[in-house]
Amino acid sequence: MKFLKQVGDYAKETAQAAKYIGQGLAVTFDHMQRRPVTVQYPYEKLIPSERFRGRIHFEFDKCISCEVCVRVCPINLPVVDWEFNPASKKKQLRHYSIDFGVCIFCGNCVEYCPTNCLSMTEEYELSTYDRHELNYDNVALGRLPYKVTDDPMVTPLREFLYLPKGVQEPHNLPANARRAGQRPEEILEQAEKEGTAKSEI
Repeated sequence: MKFLKQVGDYAKETAQAAKYIGQGLAVTFDHMQRRPVTVQYPYEKLIPSERFRGRIHFEFDKCISCEVCVRVCPINLPVVDWEFNPASKKKQLRHYSIDFGVCIFCGNCVEYCPTNCLSMTEEYELSTYDRHELNYDNVALGRLPYKVTDDPMVTPLREFLYLPKGVQEPHNLPANARRAGQRPEEILEQAEKEGTAKSEI
């Protein structure tokens, strides 16, 4: 009787182990059917998604030295150096800098800037050998942003989410190929149609 119980327990444990192995293999086989997510960087680069928050671009001429960006920044990061101009009775900007080694790219400074002199760019390659080089002054911040699609030496790839419906391969896609799903204006139009249909009933 004891022997039969041991055989039964062993058979149960074997079945349970086979079940767990099967679950693991199911995940493995599922991933084998997906497209590779590896990007051959730096020869291939992903096109940043919509509303990507990369390096901040600064326009010196638009800045009025109001320091709103400093007040809304969670870490008081932007350094605004200004002096009062007695002739115009206004602040005159002398120097502006942001340390991207500390910045969390929340975008508060861009959102609350009253003159729109700050904007988020698609630039995400900010690595350096010296952390002090990440402290960008107004000249570095004013540099035009790098765009992946404008670089002739790089193959731009779209993320899986932004590929057209049914397309698994991001290579050699036409620039005007539409992403899967509906655009915001189409969703709004559909919601308005559904709203009018309900009101008629």
